[in-house]
Amino acid sequence: MVIEMAVASEISSKCLVIPDKSGYDTNMFSIPVKYAKFLEKILIPNGLVKDRTHKLAVDILCSLPSECKGLVVLCVLKGGYKFCSELVDAMENYICSSEISMTIKVEFIRLKSYHNVSSTGDIQVIGLSDLSILAGKHVLIVEDIIDTGKTMTKALKLMEQHSPASVQCASLLLKRTDKSCGYIPEFIGFSCPDEFVLGYGLDYNEFFRDLPHIGVINEEGIQHFAV
Repeated sequence: MVIEMAVASEISSKCLVIPDKSGYDTNMFSIPVKYAKFLEKILIPNGLVKDRTHKLAVDILCSLPSECKGLVVLCVLKGGYKFCSELVDAMENYICSSEISMTIKVEFIRLKSYHNVSSTGDIQVIGLSDLSILAGKHVLIVEDIIDTGKTMTKALKLMEQHSPASVQCASLLLKRTDKSCGYIPEFIGFSCPDEFVLGYGLDYNEFFRDLPHIGVINEEGIQHFAV
């Protein structure tokens, strides 16, 4: 119990916590017609996602050592692309406005562990870039969501094989689930309930990535878009 409270305290100090059973009526938002009847609720509106992402960008840059002149961003596809794009843009804007001498290079990796609504526990590494470029570099892995944590644990092991100067992770979402392996990323946008969330790049069988908000799918949607 003490350990659980300590973990909860660490998480709440790093991000905005979305309470259980919270959310907004879908009728209050602009939602693509093709998805409207398949959403239970909107969990995090688009504007809040973007504002939080911009704050993370500043936090990340301020965490780097003063001698750091370059950052390699590893975007985990496919779900992380929208978050990564917004995050990198915000970091570059901050670098320009602050007259910081630093370059950001973006590379892409794919780690697949989902089928329908469950995490299989098996991880496939797809289309992996040459990671030898990471030697001696400061690296930021950008992910859409940390669920069980097994996917990111696998990614970190891959990074460590190439001796980077540092490796940090920024995840838009951290799901509160009993299935978690205990991994907590350095930077978190939101701690969210144990529900199947989608939108803003996150998908259900390749659908809903273009939903501008982060929402929760309903049972009808699960059936309709099932493989």
